[in-house]
Amino acid sequence: MQPIISAVNLGKTYRSGKLDVSALRGVTFDVDPGEFVSIVGPSGSGKSTLFYILGGLTPPTSGSVRIGGVDFAALNDGGRTRMRRAKIGFVFQKFNLLPTLSAMGNIELAYEIAGLPGPLDQQLLAHLSEMLGIAGRLHHRPNELSGGEQQRVAIARALITRPAILLADEPTGNLDTRNSDAVLQMLQHSCREMNQTVLMITHNPEAAAIADRILHMRDGEIQRVEKGVGSAGQIMHASY
Repeated sequence: MQPIISAVNLGKTYRSGKLDVSALRGVTFDVDPGEFVSIVGPSGSGKSTLFYILGGLTPPTSGSVRIGGVDFAALNDGGRTRMRRAKIGFVFQKFNLLPTLSAMGNIELAYEIAGLPGPLDQQLLAHLSEMLGIAGRLHHRPNELSGGEQQRVAIARALITRPAILLADEPTGNLDTRNSDAVLQMLQHSCREMNQTVLMITHNPEAAAIADRILHMRDGEIQRVEKGVGSAGQIMHASY
């Protein structure tokens, strides 16, 4: 099986004053289609930098990233944009919903921007809305929604284009235990039922543990890899 994500010897160096700061140092790993992988580590470990490189939002200083066999880092800006629209959905800690649009409007806009053929799949929208518990909130604007509801709208927005890969950066960071659990279960559901690949960045080891595999980062390197409870193929509840 060909990996859907393949990172090889990734390095990223930033200039800080007169000093070069290494955020990533030779990071190498593969992710299989339909796998749920968590990347966990303390602040400054390089996990967010890795997220932005894997999503094509910033280029690496060295090394390569392949998405579905295509060298992502070698593409120009237009090529990376097309790749993101076709293959990748994003969920961020900050929900990034447009305040002037309803929940439905935010989801519809994501579909329009993706430039996919045909109209939005209303059956998929209904399924996601029910799974995420937002079916009765689609006509509300973000300021009328709770933090948990806004994050669940953001997940629906990311999934409505049926991306092969879902990249989630601290998706439960602003949520209480109940809403965190609901979001994590939905991410697992997208793997198990929708056959999507999920890569989640988190500082929370309990949240990370629900994945199939956990990559532990520190000082810009992957220091160890372990199996998560999701490797048994079950939908698990997180404990906090």
